[in-house]
Amino acid sequence: MSDRARHIPEATVARLPVYLRSLAELVDDKIATVSSERLAEMAGVNAAKVRKDLSYLGSYGTRGVGYDVEYLLFQMSRELGLTHDWPVAIVGAGNLGSALANYGGFTQRGFPVVAMFDADRAKVGRRVHGVLVHHTDDIVELAAELGIGIGVIATPASAAQDVADKLVAAGVGSVLNFAPTVITVPEGVSLRKVDLALELQILSFYQEHREPAG
Repeated sequence: MSDRARHIPEATVARLPVYLRSLAELVDDKIATVSSERLAEMAGVNAAKVRKDLSYLGSYGTRGVGYDVEYLLFQMSRELGLTHDWPVAIVGAGNLGSALANYGGFTQRGFPVVAMFDADRAKVGRRVHGVLVHHTDDIVELAAELGIGIGVIATPASAAQDVADKLVAAGVGSVLNFAPTVITVPEGVSLRKVDLALELQILSFYQEHREPAG
């Protein structure tokens, strides 16, 4: 991990993809410069936070002019590691894994799905949306060969930790967990969890406390 990466707060890192999406929209609209106020409005944060976040990238803008959109987009892409592809493996070839394999946005954004793995030998050798399914026992052997950088866990909860252990043993440095359980990885391995039930519960809170219409 670079010194700069260690000094960028996690909350800032989480906002960078939001800024990136906003900058991409500005490029599409052929807008050359953007103020921190406009970028903040697009990203749903305040302008002071934008300026602070971008200062971690070494971007301070020009008073009265703002930020150069294309240069800032390049800087942010480089910081997020998006100037090259990160091959992805999906472990779990069930409904969720299949849906993820079918999502074209991964490849478009530099995350090509290069392999799927499953414990069910009946699925091994099949192709799911063009991606070959291997057995989970082969994760360690194939990860280096395929250059897998990110492992996505889309298995039942009971299998998730074992899969995480296999990915770590294979040298995969980043894990995205969709399984409805808490897993652990050693220090130095990045772990993110997508908990759909938790997100629905948060939405439920806001739904419960909405002001009645009218």
